[in-house]
Amino acid sequence: MKNSNLRNIAIWGMLITMFLIMMTMSQNGLQNTTDSNDLTYSELATKVQAGEVVSAKIDPDAGVITGKLADGGDFKANIGNYNLDADEVFEGSDVVYEFTEVKKPSLMQNLLISILPLLIIAGLFVLFFRNMQASGRGGAMSFGKSRAKLLTENTKRVTFEDVAGVESAKEDLKEVVEFLRDPSRFTRLGARIPTGALLVGPPGTGKTLLAKAVAGEAGVPFFTISGSDFVEMFVGVGASRVREMFADARKHAPCIIFIDEIDAVGRHRGVGTSGGHEEREQTLNQLLVEMDGFEGDEGIIIIAATNRPDVLDKALLRPGRFDRQIEVPYPDIQGREKILEVHMKGKPIAADLDVKYIARGTPGFSGADLANLVNEAALLSARRNKLKITMREFEDARDKVMMGAERRTLAMTDEEKEMTAYHEAGHAIVGLNMEGSLPIHKATIIPRGRALGMVQYLPERDQISQSRQEMIARMAMAMGGRAAEEIKFGYDKVTSGASSDIEQVTRIATAMVTEWGLSDEIGPIAYKDTDQQSFMPGIGRGSSISPETASRIEAEIKRFVTEAHDTATKILKKKKKDWVALSEALLEYETLSGDEITALLKDGTKPQRPDGTGGAKPAVAAVPTTRKPKPLGGPATARDVDPDA
Repeated sequence: MKNSNLRNIAIWGMLITMFLIMMTMSQNGLQNTTDSNDLTYSELATKVQAGEVVSAKIDPDAGVITGKLADGGDFKANIGNYNLDADEVFEGSDVVYEFTEVKKPSLMQNLLISILPLLIIAGLFVLFFRNMQASGRGGAMSFGKSRAKLLTENTKRVTFEDVAGVESAKEDLKEVVEFLRDPSRFTRLGARIPTGALLVGPPGTGKTLLAKAVAGEAGVPFFTISGSDFVEMFVGVGASRVREMFADARKHAPCIIFIDEIDAVGRHRGVGTSGGHEEREQTLNQLLVEMDGFEGDEGIIIIAATNRPDVLDKALLRPGRFDRQIEVPYPDIQGREKILEVHMKGKPIAADLDVKYIARGTPGFSGADLANLVNEAALLSARRNKLKITMREFEDARDKVMMGAERRTLAMTDEEKEMTAYHEAGHAIVGLNMEGSLPIHKATIIPRGRALGMVQYLPERDQISQSRQEMIARMAMAMGGRAAEEIKFGYDKVTSGASSDIEQVTRIATAMVTEWGLSDEIGPIAYKDTDQQSFMPGIGRGSSISPETASRIEAEIKRFVTEAHDTATKILKKKKKDWVALSEALLEYETLSGDEITALLKDGTKPQRPDGTGGAKPAVAAVPTTRKPKPLGGPATARDVDPDA
């Protein structure tokens, strides 16, 4: 309400100022301009001598004479440009004239008229800036004000119980909590608590939540700000905000300052385009000075978060500043289980839902991904008018999050459906007959996202590294779709549906040859390009690799891919009966679970659906390729939509 009144006052003041300026200009115009119908001084003198003027009134201040003519008309003459007395023109004539009495404005009035507009404008500016400065730290014009938000005990408290899946990071931060609770326990022994802790990890792993939990556990105020809030286009603003933020923190000590995305302000100095004194560098310099100026008993802890520690300035990471780096990685299977339990609290979960199976099928998921998974499952349950969230909802939610929503309305011809069914069945049959492959979770020909169909595999555990046998099996599984199309439909009928499979196989083969030393021809030598992060044959290699070595590398990559294709072809020809049976079942049911596939291939048992419709029965969640912690390719294979279609 206060801001609204001030805004109204400012608007009315500006209108009044504009009105006064226009009135002043109008008066000047009336005084200095002559109407085209008025008389000039010479014409007036001629009419006076001819006796055509009866009476006149003289205004000496304005230099204007008005009066009556003999024919009854009025006249007006401007004599301001003539250096003579106004009544000389009527001397010796019978004209009755008089001087008008004009009250001259005082000196004070003249001054007010001259400077009043300027005073009003200046007052409005002063009022405006004072209002912005008093409106809080978030005001649009409060350039030098700190934008750090203070969260106190009145705010919803977050503790370590609310943070799951990052046990190692919590252990590292417990020392910070102990210091904030009882600083004398450390200072009396001469120990110095780390000034700052840098949380490093991928997006969505809970870095911000961890910092809030530290403040909640210690029961101290918590200042939070983003690194980008420091940087402005005006020089000196960022440094001013840093100074004010630390001044506020000292008033509330002991406390925690949390700077999110610190790489926005903490990047390497000397690499900007505006020279060495650009705004960001001044802000960083002030931040370094403030952190280095801490006293041992101030009780102020800096916690920052970033997913780009490689771009931070070295001075920021030296001992005495951010001298402790805490890794916040993707959660393991136990961590994912605990995170899911946290997000399932307060939600109606079905009694038969097994959290361990869901955690097993989501490797590579961050805490944010798991929270989104639970939310999507709840939305699906509400859409289906269910009272509880079942495994089926988690299954569908995982597929939607990772592969996109189902596209049952996509117009596919019978030929395209048949092509997709044999393609996906080829993946499944090759996978079932290769040592080192993962168990099949589900096969479907229902389009999702850009994929026309997919085969998903369920890992037994979180897999960080892979053996040669597993890599060869994965390449053969990926090539099973292309081999199936060639066998069933012929060489000329092969489509572009295996594009993602070929890309995956090429990536694995390239890494085996150039990074992992798994090629006998090339040997255990790394040919990874530092700029491109991988070997790209014939592109940007410079002089680091000779043409002969590049040719050998390309030949080895091609050999791995060709052998994978040949292996898949041999398996499909040998297991043609199983392959055809699975393809026909996919055409009939559209989706088959891993148990249904096993039963079908073992004794020909077809799926028994309670509702008589297609779609696999509720099963555990599976893992897609793109969610693997390492870029090793993946256990989900899909037939892509033709990008040119």
